[in-house]
Amino acid sequence: MYIRRVSRKNKNRSATAYLQLAHNEWDPVAKHARAKVIYSFGREDEIDRSVLERLVQSIARYLTPEAALQAQNAIGETAEFLFRSSKRLGGAWLLHQLWQKIGLDAILEKLFKDRKYQSSIERLIFAMVANRALNPSSKLAMEDWVKDEVYIPGLSEVGSQQLYRAMDELLEVQSELEHQIYCAVSDLLNLEVDLLYFDTTSSYFEVDPFDVPEDDDLRKQGFSKDKRPDLVQVVIGLAVTRQGIPIRSWVWPGNTSDMSVVDQVKRDLVGWKLGRVISVMDRGFTSEENLRTLQRAGGHYIAGEKMRSGKETTDAAMSRKGRYHHVRENLQVKDIVVGDGEARKRYVLVHNPKEAERDRLRRKELIERLEAELEGLKPLSNQAHTKAACRLRTHPTYGKYLRQLKDGTLKLDKQAIRDAEKYDGKYLIRTSDDTLSAEDVALGYKQLVDVEDAFRTLKTTLELRPMYHRLENRIRAHILLCWLALLLVRIIEEETGETWTALRKELDRIHLGHFSSNNGDVYQSTKLTPKQRKTFDTLGIEAPPKFLKIQPKA
Repeated sequence: MYIRRVSRKNKNRSATAYLQLAHNEWDPVAKHARAKVIYSFGREDEIDRSVLERLVQSIARYLTPEAALQAQNAIGETAEFLFRSSKRLGGAWLLHQLWQKIGLDAILEKLFKDRKYQSSIERLIFAMVANRALNPSSKLAMEDWVKDEVYIPGLSEVGSQQLYRAMDELLEVQSELEHQIYCAVSDLLNLEVDLLYFDTTSSYFEVDPFDVPEDDDLRKQGFSKDKRPDLVQVVIGLAVTRQGIPIRSWVWPGNTSDMSVVDQVKRDLVGWKLGRVISVMDRGFTSEENLRTLQRAGGHYIAGEKMRSGKETTDAAMSRKGRYHHVRENLQVKDIVVGDGEARKRYVLVHNPKEAERDRLRRKELIERLEAELEGLKPLSNQAHTKAACRLRTHPTYGKYLRQLKDGTLKLDKQAIRDAEKYDGKYLIRTSDDTLSAEDVALGYKQLVDVEDAFRTLKTTLELRPMYHRLENRIRAHILLCWLALLLVRIIEEETGETWTALRKELDRIHLGHFSSNNGDVYQSTKLTPKQRKTFDTLGIEAPPKFLKIQPKA
């Protein structure tokens, strides 16, 4: 379809031109196309140009910004552009697209449909989540971040007080929000939720405990997993899937023990159509009293055991003969039961051949260094020799491979070296759940690494701390925002196989440029590299268009 111009000669030999809207139709008899007039605009010199302008504007609504600009360029209506500014686009665009793919925008809009605010609460919450994932900062600093540094779809400016009010609103719908997000994410990613892993961490506040009000029931001193028992803290819990996706978070007072929260975790997940919730614990937490407390609360556990603990049952498990079963590459397991009746304990001994080789090489290098140290003792005088020998004997790493003769001479302890070889590439796991396969037990304990990685991401990449909030509700809302950011980040990492730190660096190279001319403003994104485009394709989300927005001058 096109605008057709036809001319007709008059008797006085002048010509009159007419404009018509036409399109070509194939004439099967004549074997060529013929123009068919759909509408006649009349004489060219008498036409009302506003009619054509309205038609062009109407058609332009169905063109992409890029196509509209190309059309203007074809008729010579574009002008020289002046570069105005640039904002980072890639990271925020990817998070926004994933946010929409999961349906978080629709969930929040539905939960807040009765709230009337100048800015969309959903957009404010997304901006805070994106800030945690891309460039963690205070709410006050976010004012300049949104205005000058990053393009947040649907939000050009924001005030810190708006963000604080949005945090308050978010906390009010937390329970329903978490459940709806779980349903949306599990359906989208087809998550395996027959088995969930649960663990806790702590996060401290850099404030003197004496400055914390007595009626503050959340910020308390307790067992610090950050090794800061001198500061007040909160305890944070995460439930993650086999794939390492965090589906629920909790916040408790800083003096809460891990054992006391198991019952609440189980109650909170009732109705979520989940399978078993297994507490996964490292070797530093597996005292017999702790494990008994956990089982009394109705929970099951997968816990690491110290192979050199000296406990009778542990020694029996380590010495039990039998073949390993190959379950995955570099993963072999041996199922072991020690004792009978109430004294019965189930262990799984795991062997990683690749890790065993690394252990062997590390110990070989250590022994070579130790031999050099022993050789260096020989030329030393009495006092210097004694001092250096004491230093070696008490060294936390070297000392266990040394023995001292009656005359005080230090020698390599060949038996200690042979004993150490027995533990290469191995770790011992204990579980209370007999229905789990040995493979699930091994992979479940390995999942502890993913949970700890999630906590590490919370504390470092997403900068959970320092927390400047004092009010309990704001602290809880802050952690909820960090969980939402962690959810997006872990989905991206799981789907792409890349770390968020590396992806974020690559995505930050995608910018949105603002150009202006006499005809209006154009917002154009930088050309994507193959690596950037692959990230969007892998996640199944739309990449930024070349022209994000074109605003003709009024």
